[in-house]
Amino acid sequence: MKLRQVVAIPVAVLLVGAASAAANFGGAGSAAALDRPAAAAGQHVTGNCEYSGLCAEVANPSEVFGSEYVGHDEPSAVFYSNVPGAGNHMTYSLRLPRDPSPANPNTPGKSYEFELNGSIWFGMALCATQSYPEQLSTCTPDSDSNIVDPAVSPKHAGTAFLELQLYPPGWVPWPTWQVAIGAGSCDPTRWCAAMNIFSLAEDPVAGTTLNTTCQATVGGLEYFNYAFLTKNGHPTAPPNPVQSTTATFTPDLAKDLLMNSGDNLSVSLGDTPNGLRAVIHDHTNGQTGSMTASAANGFGQVQYDPTGTSCVEQPYNFHPMYSTSSEATRVIWAAHSYNISFTSEIGHFENCTGPNPIPATPFGLDASGNPVTCPAGNTEGFGSNTSPTDGDDDFCFPGSEALLVHINGCTESNTGFDNLDYQPVWPDGNTALHPQTILFSSPRTGPDDRVNYSRVAFEANLPRIEANTCSRVTGAGCTLIPTTDKGTPAAFYPFFSAFRDGIQNDQGDGCRWGFGNVLPGADNFGRNAQYGSLLSNPYLIFGGGGASHPVINNFRGIIPNPCPAGGDQNRQ
Repeated sequence: MKLRQVVAIPVAVLLVGAASAAANFGGAGSAAALDRPAAAAGQHVTGNCEYSGLCAEVANPSEVFGSEYVGHDEPSAVFYSNVPGAGNHMTYSLRLPRDPSPANPNTPGKSYEFELNGSIWFGMALCATQSYPEQLSTCTPDSDSNIVDPAVSPKHAGTAFLELQLYPPGWVPWPTWQVAIGAGSCDPTRWCAAMNIFSLAEDPVAGTTLNTTCQATVGGLEYFNYAFLTKNGHPTAPPNPVQSTTATFTPDLAKDLLMNSGDNLSVSLGDTPNGLRAVIHDHTNGQTGSMTASAANGFGQVQYDPTGTSCVEQPYNFHPMYSTSSEATRVIWAAHSYNISFTSEIGHFENCTGPNPIPATPFGLDASGNPVTCPAGNTEGFGSNTSPTDGDDDFCFPGSEALLVHINGCTESNTGFDNLDYQPVWPDGNTALHPQTILFSSPRTGPDDRVNYSRVAFEANLPRIEANTCSRVTGAGCTLIPTTDKGTPAAFYPFFSAFRDGIQNDQGDGCRWGFGNVLPGADNFGRNAQYGSLLSNPYLIFGGGGASHPVINNFRGIIPNPCPAGGDQNRQ
């Protein structure tokens, strides 16, 4: 099963002469001309969400991308609280996992963090007045007045979605991934992090979209601002999609925050007068990185123009949309149903082994702009799970391009559900073969971020991506264990667990969440059953004049928070 054909990617769509971008960036009339970062030399580059695994999963990709779409498998832990501020400021504790030895990476059953998680990320809904549904010109930050049920009215404030993404080390480095499907490594041994803010340039009521000229500049209808977290809090290149360059997607190892596997972190998200600020403090190495989604830092929206040819970047401070976090605080164009979340981005890595070499390329594309595929005669999978290479083994790279772990890999979304992510090679305590689990606390909010969230949801967007087996109207054929392209259940699907008594030598105290397979000493809430039952949400019908219809995009199970940070006190 495959969500798109292998076609020539329009690289020219992503590369625009930087001279015009540099001339326009921070020029006359800019809201913060003297403070914004200058455009780097070189061509304008931005990601294309039709192909990139960096992006937020849209609810109805055929309306946004047509028949070609990468797809995103995003199992999530969602946090609910009616405490004011729960939707716009919080702090997590986190321990980054360690990988097995880089020696003998092709050992059957061996896995690495970059193979299992293209990224891990923290989510939040944001105001974006030039984004879907394009019905209101204003958005009141940090306010539940923005809660509008699409089944009742289309008059919802424009919405963007933040993903604060953390990227594991050791494989093919940035900026390869500005074009290729997955995320990427910044360093052989150290993690990095980036602020991603996704908008959707579509008016579902009138049935219009951003003009095609501007789509070609910003990478499509779903576009994004992008900036690595830096030690001084300022981006090294323009984050917005009108003026971004290759430097935007290239880590600066002297200026960006870099973190070692095993480090203990605190991760904070919170609003400021100039926009949402993300801060990561590494308690192990003593360093701090941050980024504020401000006009002064070069963040911006794309002015919505459905009929002309303009492509105007509007400097913009992105603020959180909601005050609280509940089932009603949605991003109404996204497949997922939530506001505040921790998510693992999975399904973007497949082995490619055999006698025929993969050509080394900068972006996983051949000279004609087609994705590099796993050569015929090679196999995907490992050990007894190998099979001939198939149609979703593309955007491939040889192990010689890797920074540390020299293993071949392909990075298309594997919606045949037969790649490494759907095998029992996830964290399970066997650290000789598998990574440690990521360990993270429930977030805390309220005064000084000391109040726990009262409820937790486990959510999997499997119905959205089980395209050939699942009816998103009736729910028929939608399964908690996805069906492979051979018609059999996948060998495995990962799930969340809780170490209720904490972890020895872990920074902080209280319960910690893990993710993967069965983890010794942890509760796993029925394993895959934790994702609960099918969830139907109302979505606006494109061109429907404001009408809506129910669509099933997720499984979701909600329980009282069994894993409060710092113990069981102050849970609201």
